[in-house]
Amino acid sequence: MSRIGIKPITLPAGVEVKVDDKNLVTVKGPKGELQEQISTLLTIENKDGVVTVSRDGDEAAKRAQHGLARSLINNMVIGVTEGYSKKLQLVGVGYKAEKKGKTLVMNLGYSHPVELADPEGIETEVPDATTIIVKGISKAQVGNYSANIRAWRKPEPYKGKGIRYEGEYIRRKEGKTGAQ
Repeated sequence: MSRIGIKPITLPAGVEVKVDDKNLVTVKGPKGELQEQISTLLTIENKDGVVTVSRDGDEAAKRAQHGLARSLINNMVIGVTEGYSKKLQLVGVGYKAEKKGKTLVMNLGYSHPVELADPEGIETEVPDATTIIVKGISKAQVGNYSANIRAWRKPEPYKGKGIRYEGEYIRRKEGKTGAQ
Protein backbone atom coordinates (compact mmCIF):
# COMPACT_ATOMS: atom_id res chain seq x y z
CA MET A 1 0.00 0.00 0.00
CA SER A 2 1.25 3.48 -0.81
CA ARG A 3 2.15 5.31 2.41
CA ILE A 4 1.53 8.69 0.82
CA GLY A 5 -1.48 7.68 -1.29
CA ILE A 6 -3.59 6.45 1.64
CA LYS A 7 -3.28 9.69 3.63
CA PRO A 8 -6.46 11.79 3.48
CA ILE A 9 -6.25 15.46 2.50
CA THR A 10 -8.11 17.74 4.91
CA LEU A 11 -9.37 20.85 3.14
CA PRO A 12 -8.85 24.20 4.90
CA ALA A 13 -11.69 26.72 5.15
CA GLY A 14 -12.38 28.47 1.86
CA VAL A 15 -11.06 25.68 -0.37
CA GLU A 16 -13.42 23.84 -2.71
CA VAL A 17 -12.53 20.67 -4.63
CA LYS A 18 -14.56 19.34 -7.57
CA VAL A 19 -13.93 16.04 -9.35
CA ASP A 20 -15.70 15.28 -12.63
CA ASP A 21 -16.41 11.81 -14.08
CA LYS A 22 -13.09 11.78 -16.01
CA ASN A 23 -11.01 12.60 -12.88
CA LEU A 24 -10.40 16.25 -13.76
CA VAL A 25 -9.75 17.78 -10.34
CA THR A 26 -10.50 21.49 -9.88
CA VAL A 27 -9.35 23.23 -6.70
CA LYS A 28 -10.60 26.75 -5.88
CA GLY A 29 -9.23 28.82 -3.04
CA PRO A 30 -8.49 32.34 -1.89
CA LYS A 31 -5.44 32.74 -4.19
CA GLY A 32 -6.95 31.27 -7.36
CA GLU A 33 -7.99 28.10 -9.17
CA LEU A 34 -5.96 25.11 -10.38
CA GLN A 35 -6.89 22.08 -12.50
CA GLU A 36 -5.15 18.74 -12.92
CA GLN A 37 -6.08 15.63 -14.89
CA ILE A 38 -5.63 12.58 -12.65
CA SER A 39 -5.39 9.02 -13.97
CA THR A 40 -8.76 7.27 -14.40
CA LEU A 41 -7.29 4.14 -12.79
CA LEU A 42 -7.85 5.80 -9.40
CA THR A 43 -10.96 6.83 -7.48
CA ILE A 44 -11.07 10.31 -5.93
CA GLU A 45 -13.72 11.09 -3.31
CA ASN A 46 -14.53 14.40 -1.62
CA LYS A 47 -16.67 13.94 1.49
CA ASP A 48 -17.15 16.41 4.35
CA GLY A 49 -14.03 18.44 3.57
CA VAL A 50 -11.74 15.40 3.26
CA VAL A 51 -10.36 14.21 -0.09
CA THR A 52 -9.23 10.58 -0.40
CA VAL A 53 -7.50 8.84 -3.29
CA SER A 54 -8.00 5.08 -3.58
CA ARG A 55 -7.38 2.27 -6.03
CA ASP A 56 -9.37 -0.90 -6.59
CA GLY A 57 -6.50 -3.24 -7.41
CA ASP A 58 -2.83 -3.90 -6.88
CA GLU A 59 -1.55 -3.70 -10.47
CA ALA A 60 1.76 -1.90 -11.03
CA ALA A 61 0.18 0.95 -13.04
CA LYS A 62 -2.32 1.71 -10.27
CA ARG A 63 0.32 1.53 -7.55
CA ALA A 64 2.57 3.89 -9.52
CA GLN A 65 -0.18 6.53 -9.83
CA HIS A 66 -1.57 6.33 -6.28
CA GLY A 67 0.96 8.43 -4.32
CA LEU A 68 1.53 10.78 -7.25
CA ALA A 69 -2.18 11.64 -7.53
CA ARG A 70 -2.48 12.35 -3.81
CA SER A 71 0.63 14.57 -3.88
CA LEU A 72 -0.62 16.53 -6.90
CA ILE A 73 -3.98 17.23 -5.23
CA ASN A 74 -2.29 18.18 -1.94
CA ASN A 75 0.08 20.55 -3.78
CA MET A 76 -2.91 22.22 -5.46
CA VAL A 77 -4.65 22.70 -2.08
CA ILE A 78 -1.50 24.24 -0.57
CA GLY A 79 -1.00 26.40 -3.67
CA VAL A 80 -4.46 28.00 -3.60
CA THR A 81 -4.22 28.70 0.15
CA GLU A 82 -0.57 29.68 0.80
CA GLY A 83 1.14 29.73 -2.60
CA TYR A 84 4.70 28.70 -3.43
CA SER A 85 7.91 30.66 -3.75
CA LYS A 86 11.55 30.01 -4.60
CA LYS A 87 14.44 32.33 -3.87
CA LEU A 88 17.38 32.57 -6.28
CA GLN A 89 20.70 34.28 -5.59
CA LEU A 90 23.06 35.75 -8.19
CA VAL A 91 26.70 35.24 -7.27
CA GLY A 92 29.44 36.83 -9.36
CA VAL A 93 31.06 40.15 -10.13
CA GLY A 94 28.62 42.33 -12.08
CA TYR A 95 25.74 39.83 -11.86
CA LYS A 96 22.55 41.70 -11.06
CA ALA A 97 18.82 41.61 -11.69
CA GLU A 98 16.08 44.19 -11.92
CA LYS A 99 12.38 44.27 -12.65
CA LYS A 100 10.96 46.37 -15.50
CA GLY A 101 7.18 46.04 -15.53
CA LYS A 102 6.46 42.32 -16.01
CA THR A 103 9.95 41.64 -17.38
CA LEU A 104 12.92 40.33 -15.42
CA VAL A 105 16.19 41.83 -16.71
CA MET A 106 19.45 40.15 -15.65
CA ASN A 107 23.07 41.06 -16.32
CA LEU A 108 24.96 37.76 -16.22
CA GLY A 109 28.29 38.50 -17.88
CA TYR A 110 27.02 38.17 -21.43
CA SER A 111 27.41 40.98 -23.96
CA HIS A 112 23.69 41.68 -23.63
CA PRO A 113 21.19 41.69 -20.76
CA VAL A 114 18.91 38.63 -20.47
CA GLU A 115 15.21 39.59 -20.50
CA LEU A 116 12.54 37.12 -19.39
CA ALA A 117 8.82 37.93 -19.39
CA ASP A 118 6.87 36.54 -16.43
CA PRO A 119 4.62 33.67 -17.54
CA GLU A 120 0.89 33.59 -16.80
CA GLY A 121 0.28 32.96 -13.10
CA ILE A 122 3.90 33.59 -12.06
CA GLU A 123 5.23 36.73 -10.40
CA THR A 124 8.87 37.63 -9.82
CA GLU A 125 10.21 40.07 -7.26
CA VAL A 126 13.68 41.60 -7.00
CA PRO A 127 14.16 42.86 -3.42
CA ASP A 128 17.83 43.64 -4.09
CA ALA A 129 20.17 43.42 -7.08
CA THR A 130 21.36 39.86 -6.32
CA THR A 131 18.11 38.19 -5.19
CA ILE A 132 15.16 36.99 -7.26
CA ILE A 133 11.95 35.61 -5.70
CA VAL A 134 9.62 33.57 -7.94
CA LYS A 135 6.03 33.28 -6.61
CA GLY A 136 2.89 31.52 -7.82
CA ILE A 137 0.12 29.09 -6.89
CA SER A 138 1.31 26.15 -9.00
CA LYS A 139 4.30 24.32 -7.51
CA ALA A 140 5.26 22.89 -10.91
CA GLN A 141 5.20 26.28 -12.67
CA VAL A 142 7.21 28.00 -9.92
CA GLY A 143 9.84 25.26 -10.00
CA ASN A 144 9.99 25.21 -13.80
CA TYR A 145 10.38 28.97 -14.17
CA SER A 146 13.03 29.02 -11.42
CA ALA A 147 14.93 26.29 -13.27
CA ASN A 148 14.68 28.28 -16.52
CA ILE A 149 16.17 31.35 -14.81
CA ARG A 150 18.93 29.23 -13.22
CA ALA A 151 19.77 27.61 -16.58
CA TRP A 152 21.13 30.94 -17.88
CA ARG A 153 24.14 30.65 -15.54
CA LYS A 154 24.39 27.45 -13.52
CA PRO A 155 26.80 27.68 -10.59
CA GLU A 156 30.27 26.59 -11.63
CA PRO A 157 32.47 24.59 -9.23
CA TYR A 158 35.72 26.61 -9.41
CA LYS A 159 34.70 30.12 -8.37
CA GLY A 160 31.08 29.42 -7.38
CA LYS A 161 29.71 32.04 -9.78
CA GLY A 162 26.22 31.66 -11.20
CA ILE A 163 22.56 31.60 -10.21
CA ARG A 164 21.81 29.32 -7.26
CA TYR A 165 18.82 28.45 -5.15
CA GLU A 166 18.83 29.81 -1.61
CA GLY A 167 20.59 27.34 0.66
CA GLU A 168 22.01 25.32 -2.26
CA TYR A 169 25.46 23.91 -1.59
CA ILE A 170 27.93 24.15 -4.48
CA ARG A 171 30.75 21.63 -4.24
CA ARG A 172 33.95 23.51 -4.94
CA LYS A 173 36.94 22.15 -6.87
CA GLU A 174 40.54 23.13 -6.35
CA GLY A 175 41.66 23.87 -9.91
CA LYS A 176 45.13 23.61 -11.39
CA THR A 177 48.12 23.87 -9.09
CA GLY A 178 50.58 24.75 -11.85
CA ALA A 179 53.77 23.12 -13.17
CA GLN A 180 56.40 22.23 -10.60
